[in-house]
Amino acid sequence: MAGVVALAALAGLIAGSYVRALASGFGPAPDAPSDASDAPSDAHAAPPDAHAAPPDAHAAPPDTYATPPVAQATPPDTRAEARNAFARALRTTPLPAWPPYLEVVTAAVAALVTWRAGLPYLYLALAGTTLAVIDWRTSRLPDAVTLPSYPLLALSLIPTGELPRALLGAAALTAVYGALWLVRPAAMGFGDVKLAGLVGMAAAARGWEAWVVAAVAGQLLAALYALALLLTRRASRDTEFPLGPFMLLGALAAVCLA
Repeated sequence: MAGVVALAALAGLIAGSYVRALASGFGPAPDAPSDASDAPSDAHAAPPDAHAAPPDAHAAPPDTYATPPVAQATPPDTRAEARNAFARALRTTPLPAWPPYLEVVTAAVAALVTWRAGLPYLYLALAGTTLAVIDWRTSRLPDAVTLPSYPLLALSLIPTGELPRALLGAAALTAVYGALWLVRPAAMGFGDVKLAGLVGMAAAARGWEAWVVAAVAGQLLAALYALALLLTRRASRDTEFPLGPFMLLGALAAVCLA
């Protein structure tokens, strides 16, 4: 077993370089202020003709260019961005960068998950680390990483013999987060709902007790982090932060403690 854990740690150390390259290929989610600042400069300066000729003010051309900044905003999670991110990762030399924080963390997570749960969960360790890093950096959970992880994680869990329960757990936790998102969409993104299926799948394969731990631990860890920010006056009640990393930490705890 020690040899298997050592190999998992080595795999995580190598994979950390690819995780770093892939995560850096996704940009942050657009926000309203930045989109508004992209409006043409003519939108902020009223043309002299608008005041000199009131009848023509309704058909003034500058207004037609000033109105669509939000409609023209391009969503960041595009196929081109995903292709470029994966191409960049594939071109990466599997050598740790300096300082190798991410590589060491990936290796540690891979070794811990393999030691506590076995090799079928190694993919969860690598994909989960990737999604946590992307979400923490950009407040996004790209579909290009999340959605393909469903069949890949399901295939990796076949040797456990618990795939039916894992799929049921995925559906159940997706439903829970989907209901939370419908009730209060401002509290989480729809990407968190998609991630919940992966968390529920991995945790349910370890047992329903682990599923409950994963479902509760993610929310609890996020609440504790928010409380710490409030107590240290580093944030207000309206401050937003990514939920995905805490959901994945909860999944890690559930899988390793089951």
